[in-house]
This record gives sequence, structure tokens and C-alpha cells, in this order.
Amino acid sequence: MDSQSSAPSKELLRDLVVPIADDEDADATARALAPYEPKHVTACYIVEKGEGVPDKTPVEQSQSVAADAFEAFREMFPDAEEQVAYRRDVVAAIIDVAADLNASAIAFRPRGGSRIKQFLAGDRALRLVTEPDRPVISLPIDGVDE
Repeated sequence: MDSQSSAPSKELLRDLVVPIADDEDADATARALAPYEPKHVTACYIVEKGEGVPDKTPVEQSQSVAADAFEAFREMFPDAEEQVAYRRDVVAAIIDVAADLNASAIAFRPRGGSRIKQFLAGDRALRLVTEPDRPVISLPIDGVDE
């Protein structure tokens, strides 16, 4: 492969936004991302807000989960920046964080679940790969211990 054909992939990995859900997910996501050696990574944790209804978890608990997730992610990416967003729509929040940071791409690790669970949750993975205005990288889950 010549240097011209590899340039787009290097640009793609220039500045990634990587959503994480908890410490286990952050660890697995970081291990899945590490072989690709991105230049700059911002780990993103979304606190899902209720907007007019009670929140799923208290804000303090969500902040504690976020702190643990960032710590786990930094085991593989010690220079990763962190971003917390508070929104009802998790996918829109991830997209907005990527736009605010002018990220080159969003990289995520699909979180599985049954088809009925995906249907009831609105299949966030599908929305995450179809709605952003920038490339989205779906990291492999094979070979990663859960």
C-alpha cells in the first residue's frame, strides 16, 4: 500500500470520540481500540437524563460510574481526555460531543443484546452508525473477554 492510500485511515484515527458505558465496557472498548493506535482519544460518558421524569440513576451515582469508567479506559490510553454529557438522547449526545470536539470519527464497541432488547431500546447502535455527520468505526468484539 502506498502512502497516499493509507493517508485517509491515518486521518480517520486522528481524533476519536469513544463512548463508554461503565468500567467493564471501558476496559473492553479500550482493548478493542488499542491495536489501531489512534493519535488522540476522548472517552465520552453520557449521563442519561429524564427531562421531566425521574432520572434512571441519581446524578452522583452516574458521576461515580463515569469516574470508574474513565479510570478503566486510561489503563490503555493514559492520555485520553474525558467528556461527560447530560442528555436524554444518548446517541444525539455522542454525536454532539463529536461535533463540539471536531472529532475525525466516532469509535464504539457494539454492546450486544437480544433483538427485542435492541428494538425496545431503539437500537442505539443502528442510530449511531446512520445519524452522525462524520465516520463511525465499529470496533470488533471478537477476541475480547467479557
